[in-house]
Amino acid sequence: MKPLQVVFPSRADPESPIVDLDLHLPLLCFRPEKVLQILTCILTEQRIVFFSSDWALLTLMAECFVAYLHPLQWQHTFVPILSGQMLDFVMAPTSFLMGCHLDHFEEVRKEADGLVLIDIDHGSVTCSKSSDDNIDIPDVPLLLAQTFIQRVQSLQLHPDLHLAHLSASTDLNEGRARRRAWQQTLNCKIQHITLQLLVGIFREVKNHLNYEHRVFNSEEFLKTRAAGDQQFYKQVLDTYMFHSFLKARLNGRMDAFARMDLDTQSEEDRIDRMLISPRRPTVEKMASRKASPLHITHRRMVVSMPNLQDISLPELPPRNSSLRIMDTSNCRSSSPVLKVTPKSTYMFKIPDIHFPLESQCVQAYYTDFVTLLSKAMALLGPGDSLLLARYFYLRGLLHLMQGQLLSALLDFQNLYKTDIGIFPADLVKRTVESMSASERAQAERTPELRRLITEVFDKHGEAPKADDAVKNFELPKKHMQLNDFVKRVQESGIVKDAVIIHRLFDALTFGHEKQIDPETFRDFYTCWKETEAEAQEVSLPALLMEHLDKNECVYKLSSSVKTNRGVGKIAMTQKRLFLLTEGRPGYVEIATFRNIEEVKNSTVAFLLLRIPTLKIKTVAKKEVFEANLKSECDLWHLMVKEMWAGKQLADDHKDPQYVQQALTNVLLMDAVVGTLQSPSAIHAASKLAYFDNMKKKSPMAVPKTTSETLKHKINPSAGETAPQAIEVLLYTPGRLDPAEKVEDAHPKLWCALNEGKVVVFDASSWTVHQHCFKVGSSKVNCMVMAEHNQVWVGSEDSVIYIINVHSMSCNKQLTDHRSPVTGLAVHNGKKPSEIYSCSLDGTVIAWNVSTLRVISRFQLSYGDLLSISLHNDRIWCCTVHKILVVTPQGFVRQELKHPKDASFLAFQLLPEEQQLWAASTGVSELYMWSLKDLDQPPQKTYLQDCSEVTCMIRVKRQIWVGGRGLSQGKTRGKIYVMDVEKVTVEKELVAHLDTVRTLCSAEDRYVLSGAGQEEGKIAIWKVE
Repeated sequence: MKPLQVVFPSRADPESPIVDLDLHLPLLCFRPEKVLQILTCILTEQRIVFFSSDWALLTLMAECFVAYLHPLQWQHTFVPILSGQMLDFVMAPTSFLMGCHLDHFEEVRKEADGLVLIDIDHGSVTCSKSSDDNIDIPDVPLLLAQTFIQRVQSLQLHPDLHLAHLSASTDLNEGRARRRAWQQTLNCKIQHITLQLLVGIFREVKNHLNYEHRVFNSEEFLKTRAAGDQQFYKQVLDTYMFHSFLKARLNGRMDAFARMDLDTQSEEDRIDRMLISPRRPTVEKMASRKASPLHITHRRMVVSMPNLQDISLPELPPRNSSLRIMDTSNCRSSSPVLKVTPKSTYMFKIPDIHFPLESQCVQAYYTDFVTLLSKAMALLGPGDSLLLARYFYLRGLLHLMQGQLLSALLDFQNLYKTDIGIFPADLVKRTVESMSASERAQAERTPELRRLITEVFDKHGEAPKADDAVKNFELPKKHMQLNDFVKRVQESGIVKDAVIIHRLFDALTFGHEKQIDPETFRDFYTCWKETEAEAQEVSLPALLMEHLDKNECVYKLSSSVKTNRGVGKIAMTQKRLFLLTEGRPGYVEIATFRNIEEVKNSTVAFLLLRIPTLKIKTVAKKEVFEANLKSECDLWHLMVKEMWAGKQLADDHKDPQYVQQALTNVLLMDAVVGTLQSPSAIHAASKLAYFDNMKKKSPMAVPKTTSETLKHKINPSAGETAPQAIEVLLYTPGRLDPAEKVEDAHPKLWCALNEGKVVVFDASSWTVHQHCFKVGSSKVNCMVMAEHNQVWVGSEDSVIYIINVHSMSCNKQLTDHRSPVTGLAVHNGKKPSEIYSCSLDGTVIAWNVSTLRVISRFQLSYGDLLSISLHNDRIWCCTVHKILVVTPQGFVRQELKHPKDASFLAFQLLPEEQQLWAASTGVSELYMWSLKDLDQPPQKTYLQDCSEVTCMIRVKRQIWVGGRGLSQGKTRGKIYVMDVEKVTVEKELVAHLDTVRTLCSAEDRYVLSGAGQEEGKIAIWKVE
C-alpha cells in the first residue's frame, strides 16, 4: 500500500473542513466578479442551480463555493447532482443548492420561477423567469469587492507556469509531489482571501452584540452601513446562515473567522475594546471623511478612546477606508495577496498488509503498527507535542482494536499533556462503559485513569446547555421593574454597568412609581439615538481638527447661543469645551476640563427678563466665559461639573476610566432631561451626577506619597456588567523571536479574573492583547512563565493549565494533583527547566518543562500547603501552621512555627539579605527570620492602620505587602513598602477602594496590584 496520509483539522479551528479539492477551479471557470455574485447568492440563501455538461464539475464547483464561505455553513438542501427524473426538485419553495446537466438548462429556466442559474461551462449567472421579472441579487460592499477582485487576479492559477522555472523531472512521484505542494499552497491562499472577505463583511457585527442576553441590535448595525450596502446586509441578516454565525460569536467560538478578526485588528481596535464608551466619530475619522470622496456613501460610527495621559500610545495606522479593510499584506508588503505557507504534512508509513486477512494476521498487523508508532514517538523531541498527540491518538485506536482497553485509555489520557483539543471524550466514555468489572477496577486503581474516568463522566453528566437562540433587540411593550429595566438597557447597548443603570432607573422614576412604562423607555431610547446621530453630523473647521487630539470626539452640542466671545454652539469633547462660531466658520476654545477653576449658573438682565447664564472660570485665563444658555443652562451646568469632577478624579487616581464614566453619566443626563421634559427633569438628572455628588459629599484627597508612586490604572473588567475580582497577576518580559509577530514580542501582563477567565494586556501600551479566554471554570490560584513560551496556571479545580504564549491557546493540561493547586515555582538553574507545583493536600510534584513528565513527587504529612519557593537546593513550603524546609526528595529538614500560633498566609525569601519574611492571617504584623539561624526568635514589624494582609512580594531590596486598612476614616486597599535593611515601613500607599488581592513585579521597575470585586482594577506603581 502507498504511505497513508492522515490529515487532522487545524488545531486553531477544530471544526474546519478537510479540503481535498482544487479550490482554484471556480476561478478558472468564472471571472472574479461572477464568483462574488455566486457567493452573494449563497450568503443570501437563494434557490441556486449549477449546470454543466460535465457531471464531475457539478459536485466540485458546489463543494468549492461552500468551502469558500467557511466558517459560515450552508444550512439548507444540498444536492449537487440531480438526474433527469428528479428535475421537479427544483420546484421546491425553500432555499437549496442543486446541480443539473446542461441539457436541462432551458427546461428549468422556463418552468421554474425565482431560480439563480449558474452555467459552469460558459461562466454565466442568470435568473429564471420570475413573477418579479428579476431576482434582486445585491452587490457585495464596493471596497470589499474591489479588494477581493484584486487579490484573486494576482493569484497564479496555472501550475505549469508556476513550476516552469524548476528543472524537468523524470520521477513520476516527484512530479506528483510538486503538483500537490503547489495545490496546497494555492488552496491556502484562496481560503485566506475568501476569509478576509468574510471578515471584512461581518467584522463590525460584534459591536452590536449583547453577550449577556444574547441580543443582536440589527437596526443599529444597519444604520452603520453605507446607503449602497443596505440591501446586501438586509438580505444577509435575514438568513439561517447568518443566525448560525451570530450564535457562534455569542458562544465565543474561536474559529477561523474569530482568529483572523483578532489577528488583523488594529491598535485602535485593541484600545476600543479596553475602554468602552458611547460611539462617536473621532477627529481622525472626521478628517478622513473630508479627505475621502466616498464620505457620503461610506459613513461609519466608531468607539472613542481616552487620553492615557503619561502612558504614550503608539501611532495608530491609517485606515484604508471606513469599512476597516486591513492592509492586504498584513506585513507592510505591496503584494495584494498574503504569502500563506501551508502547514507541513508529516508522513507515516504504515506496515504492509499480509493476506489472507485472518484473525492471527490482523492481530500481528496491529502489533507491528503499534511497534512502529512507538518507535516514531521515541524519536520526537519535546517541541513536537502536537505530532506526538496524533501518534497517541492513533496508537490508542489500535489498542482498542486489539482489545487492550487499559493501554488505549492511557494513550488517550496522554492527550491532556500534548493536545487536549483532539481528546475523544465520547469514545473514552463508551470504552469505559464496555469494560468488564475486573478491567474497571484495575483502571480505578491507576491514579491517572481514575482521574480520566471521573473527568469524562462528570462532564457528560452535566445537563447540556441549551443553544439559546439569538434575539433581535426590540423596544419593550410592558411596564418594567428595576431588574427588567436593567436587562432592557443592557440589551440596547447603551450602558452595560448595572450600577449606572440603577441610577438611571432612579432618575427616570423620580417623583413617580418605581417602574418604567414602555412610552418612557421609547422616548429615552429615541433621545439617546438622536444625540448620537447629531454627533455623527458634526462638521468641524479644519483649523480646529488640527488643534484637537485625533482621538477626541464631539459628544454634545448646544443650540445656537450668545456668549461673551461670540454667537455659536458650545461643543463638548472628552477633554474640553469650545465654541463653534457662526457667521465665519471658526472656533474659540473655552476651557479644558483639567483647567477649570469654577462653574456656576446665574442670570443676566435683558430688558425686563432674567436670562439663565453659565459661567466658567479657568486657571489660565482671567476672563470668565459666559453663555446665555437659557433653558439649557441647568443641564449644561450639571454636565460640565460632572466632567470636571471626572477629570479631577482621573488625574488624581491616574485612571482614564473616570473620564469615560463621566461621559456616560453626562449623556444619560441629557437623555433623561429630553425624556422627562418637566420642571423636575434637572433634579432627576442630578441623580446621575455621580462624581460631582461624590466630590461634594466626601472629597478624598489622594495622599501625596500615593500620587507620586502611582503611574496608571487599567480596568480588565471594562465592558462587563460589573467589576470582577483580580485573583492573580503575572508579568512576562518581551522577547524578540523571529517566529513571533511584532506585537507578540511585547511584554505582557496576564490577569486572572473569576471563574478561570484570563485577560492579557500588552504591557508596552497597557492595551488589551487578548480580550478573554478560559482556563477551566474555577478560581485561578497561581501563574508562572516557563521557557519563554509557556504560562502555567494552577487552578482551584486541581488542574495545571498550560498556555502557549504564541498562539494564546490552552491545549495542554496536567491532572496529577488531587486537590487545588496552590503554588508554582520555576527552577531555572537546571537544563531542561523544572517547575515545582504544590496542592492544598500537601503534594509537591517536580515537572520536566520540555516533556511535561513527572520527575519526582512527595506528600507532606501536614497538608494545608499554601505556597512553595526554591532556595539553596531546598524547597521552602508554607503551610497554614508551619514553614517547612524540605529536600527535593521530601525529607523535612527544618520547621518554623508562628510565634503567636497564628496561621501563616505567605512568605518571601531574601537570600542576599539572609532574611525570611512572613505574614499571617488576621494579624497586622510581619515577622522576619534570619536565614543564618532560624532557631532565633523573629523580628516583628507592626503595620499601622492595617486590618488584613493578603499578599506580599519581593522587589529589589524591598518587600511590598498588600492588604486593607483604614485611610481617612474609611477602609481601603493598602500597600506597605518595607525597607528590608531597617525592617521598617518605608511607604504606605492607598491603592484601591477594595482589598489588594494580588501583587506582581514588572522587571523590578514597576509593581502591579490587583483589587477585589468592589473595584476590580489594576494599579501600576513606580519602584524607587
